[in-house]
Amino acid sequence: MIANFNPQQQHTLQNSFSLQGKGLHTGVTTTLTALPANANFGIQFQRIDLADQPTVKADCDFVSDTSRSTVLENKTAKISTVEHLLAALVASGVDNCLIQVDNIEIPILDGSAMPFIEAIEQAGIQEQAEQKKWYRIPDYLELNDAEKNAEMLLIPNDVYQIQTHIDFNSVVLGTQSASLSSLQHFKKDIASARTFCFLHELEILLQHNLIKGGDFDNAIVVVEKTPSQDSIEKLSKLFNKPSIKVEQGYLNNLELRYSNEPARHKLLDVLGDLALIGYPIQGKIIATRPGHKTNIAFAKKIKAYIKQNLLQEVPHYNPDEKPIYSTTDILKRLPHRFPFLLVDKIIDLKEKSIVGIKNSTFDEPFYVGHFPDNPIFPGVLQIEALAQTGGILALNTVPDPYNYDTYFVKIDQCKFKQKIGPGDTLILKMEFLEPIRRGLCIMKGTIFVGKKLCTEAVLVAQIIKTRNDEKSL
Repeated sequence: MIANFNPQQQHTLQNSFSLQGKGLHTGVTTTLTALPANANFGIQFQRIDLADQPTVKADCDFVSDTSRSTVLENKTAKISTVEHLLAALVASGVDNCLIQVDNIEIPILDGSAMPFIEAIEQAGIQEQAEQKKWYRIPDYLELNDAEKNAEMLLIPNDVYQIQTHIDFNSVVLGTQSASLSSLQHFKKDIASARTFCFLHELEILLQHNLIKGGDFDNAIVVVEKTPSQDSIEKLSKLFNKPSIKVEQGYLNNLELRYSNEPARHKLLDVLGDLALIGYPIQGKIIATRPGHKTNIAFAKKIKAYIKQNLLQEVPHYNPDEKPIYSTTDILKRLPHRFPFLLVDKIIDLKEKSIVGIKNSTFDEPFYVGHFPDNPIFPGVLQIEALAQTGGILALNTVPDPYNYDTYFVKIDQCKFKQKIGPGDTLILKMEFLEPIRRGLCIMKGTIFVGKKLCTEAVLVAQIIKTRNDEKSL
């Protein structure tokens, strides 16, 4: 990263750069040009060789294949082996970049991320005016892939760190680990680690029409047992090499860049694949026997968590502003009374959503007996407060709401994330998830204290006519 790099700001390239090389699996020659982009643009790939020059965003939602590399696809825009370039961009702090390519696969170059790191450094990095939003994951997230015997774990942490552990039951590789304590150490510790495969995999890969661009200069080939002379001759023709040697368990690679180079490259792949979450994260990743399939599945899990838990729009609350409904107005709309009326006022009411306020004070009756030495607003009453707020929203859909009541029939996906106590002001938000059918309302409820998400649940209620009075509110 550049000197005086501010990780709290977005960055793009200062100048463009171009690289050319063969694709590892397709063997096609591709010219890649990385261009600066505006703030909030993100990272996008553009196939300039195709009609209309379509683009595909670097996002796990657009991953179409993970069999041997990570492939992005959006309609006609398809680009493969993006992980090494993405790892270099993330480690360099580049948030916004347009990557133009004239073929289907990113060049493999030397099989590592170092050529991309060097090109980015030569182009320079430009700080942008927009702030960068980091998403700290406060919960433990885990993914187990039984098919691949792989595990992914995210532990809450204030910085982004990665550990990888690999074990292929290989006599040559043994058990290896690698770690990255800071993105600033990526160039020195991880970037030059090359991709690798086993000799016995080469035949399978060739049968699947892959590694057409493979070479001893861009990949490590691990040899578990010495191949026959016939196999060596076939490999010599395949790779157009006059001679092939096997030394210390590696094919024509006489010296590794690190003793644990395969584990470091797996870490490189994890960083590149998790760039497809689409949001910068803070947390410690522990990956055991990772691969592209597992990496992308975990990226999707983390993205879903962020969208559900960290992208909530916190309702604006100004106590000086006049509410839409005061407590007196609420008493006309709900049958609840003290001490069971748990909504003090309504500050926002739209066709599909509502925001209410509950001021929690120490003299609430429930605090007397609910953890009296450590008073906590009971979770069941938090849900009741949401239900009452949602009742007002539901009754707002009928022409004569004073003749109806709402009865809640189901609660799903209920989570209590933060403790609420005396002195807290609960911001209660309810919103329709689906149109009302046969009087049934499906609503998502969230409770905030300040900007902190404390509670969420999905509630189902039924609107039932209970009176036939003729009166107006």
